[in-house]
Amino acid sequence: MAQVFVPDQDPVVAQVLAAYAFPDTLLGAVRYGHGHINDTFCVLCQPREGGTVRFILQGLSLAAFPNPQELMENFIGITSFLRRKILAGGGDPLRETLSLVKTRDGKDFYTDATGKVWRLMPFIENTQCFQSATPELFEASARAFGRFQYMLRDYPAQTLHETIVNFHNTEDRFAKFVVALEADKHNRARDIPEQIRFVLDRKADCSVALQALRDGKLPLRVTHNDTKLNNVLIDRDTRQGICVIDLDTTMPGLSINDFGDSIRSGANHCREDEKDLTKVNFDLALYEAYTRGFLEAAQSSLTPAELDYLPWGARLMTLECGIRFLTDYLNGDHYFHIQYPGQNLDRARTQFKLVTDMEQQFDAMAAVVAKYGG
Repeated sequence: MAQVFVPDQDPVVAQVLAAYAFPDTLLGAVRYGHGHINDTFCVLCQPREGGTVRFILQGLSLAAFPNPQELMENFIGITSFLRRKILAGGGDPLRETLSLVKTRDGKDFYTDATGKVWRLMPFIENTQCFQSATPELFEASARAFGRFQYMLRDYPAQTLHETIVNFHNTEDRFAKFVVALEADKHNRARDIPEQIRFVLDRKADCSVALQALRDGKLPLRVTHNDTKLNNVLIDRDTRQGICVIDLDTTMPGLSINDFGDSIRSGANHCREDEKDLTKVNFDLALYEAYTRGFLEAAQSSLTPAELDYLPWGARLMTLECGIRFLTDYLNGDHYFHIQYPGQNLDRARTQFKLVTDMEQQFDAMAAVVAKYGG
């Protein structure tokens, strides 16, 4: 076997690689991708018959995911379920969902001496992740996430572990904001009365979706909870989204939140920390493109109530994100990384401007859903 190259000659990664039986010659492992949470490497092998074979090796962040075994139970359950659905539909599960390579001793993942969990997956070739969207790519991602929702419509969501507690609990996010505001540890509240009032005025909004869940109007679903464009693999030839990736936050949730988070991140043309709010505008045309793709792929899997609440999903996920940025600003910028003082405040202002735009175009957003959801 050839010498293994690992960044900084990392002995832990070398130990993890040794736990797997690779095809013939293991050429190396190099850091891969744009993720900031897990440690991700591309592993390159050379089979005896020639050519190369690639794998993705990931070490799960214990800081972000303190219960990695529960996360992997979710991962295995969901991908196994998807594999069966894809095969039944005549598809290719090796391209259309993530898969695990077993260790030499037949386990689904490897745990190192520190308790960190590592998983190895086949590399899905001839695909690409995009960091910014064109309307066509945005709609392609919508179809991928809509299909994800459709295929998992019968999965018992209540059996999944909550990998990040209260992740999209808007009431809890509001409560944490109030705590940060009252503490005001860094004396920042006096300079941002407009942003504080914006959040406080929308306390009731933070309960809209959760109350609908409690009232039985909205069903609990298997949700991805990080539905950005770069979590879809786009086929280089067809330019279609073929595989939803980064399943670590997949857990019980609301379908409207998955829809809404995509709209929050993709239905605009501004930077997340844009200072000039005249450049921050919700794009109804992009919203329509995404809604069309999502609902066509989701087919009839969403209930009438879920369709009615989709515009609320967009508003609430955008509001929640803004609240999180503003809370972190009040707390001293400990959670989100910043490149300059006040960046989290700029981020919050951007989200709140998008919320305002959505509020003003809410009837138009509902009309778009009615157009494609009938």
